[in-house]
Amino acid sequence: TAILMAGRTASAFTAQIGSMKANEEIDAIRTLGLDPVELLVVPRVLALLIALPMLTFLAMLSGIIGGAVVCAVKLDISPAMFISLLQSDIGVQHFLVGIVKAPVFAFLIAAIGCLEGFKVSGSAESVGAHTTSSVVQSIFVVIVMDAIAAMFFMEMGW
Repeated sequence: TAILMAGRTASAFTAQIGSMKANEEIDAIRTLGLDPVELLVVPRVLALLIALPMLTFLAMLSGIIGGAVVCAVKLDISPAMFISLLQSDIGVQHFLVGIVKAPVFAFLIAAIGCLEGFKVSGSAESVGAHTTSSVVQSIFVVIVMDAIAAMFFMEMGW
């Protein structure tokens, strides 16, 4: 879920803020005495902090339901048996770890997307280059942070 959001959201944040920077709208915001970070970055970060954990939960739920359907249709395993096996083999802490990681990923994705938007110079070519850069960076950071989290939680015995 975080990788999908990294590609979709980081690019959107960078393109929006980058276009505003290229059109000198950020300078106009500063001229009005407003803080562009407070006006443009904070709402995006908060939105992703709310949305990504909810989407992560929905993805987990969809995976469980999809697994139950496949087991029922292809393997003749009843949904009750599937749930029983799921409870005995997979602890709740695995789901909690996924939910805990989501806000961290959300913050990193939003921060990278917004930061790259503010780095845009005055051309459309710069918007495209920084948008691509934000997608690559955010996906890379999500993968690295997920690996670090996996090692950490494995060492903790979760």
